Amino acid sequence: MTERRDGTMQFKLQMDGNAKAREVLKEVYAALNEKGYNPINQLVGYILSGDPTYITNHKNARAMIRKLERDEILEELLKNYLGEKQV
Repeated sequence: MTERRDGTMQFKLQMDGNAKAREVLKEVYAALNEKGYNPINQLVGYILSGDPTYITNHKNARAMIRKLERDEILEELLKNYLGEKQV
């Protein structure tokens, strides 16, 4: 959902599953690592392109990450990186 305020578009994400996104990212990271991939590179590729083939099928990682919207993943990553618990 977006709103216009002072000429700047504002994005509001209604998300109930912060813990879900965090857990999925941890599991996908571990699966990629176990298969010998660089998890960061693979996740960045997926987030930028939306192409699920960046994520391995090992341990059902591809199916898990596809249950999340890419904006949910980005929000979780930014919150973690910036040290914010809630926006």
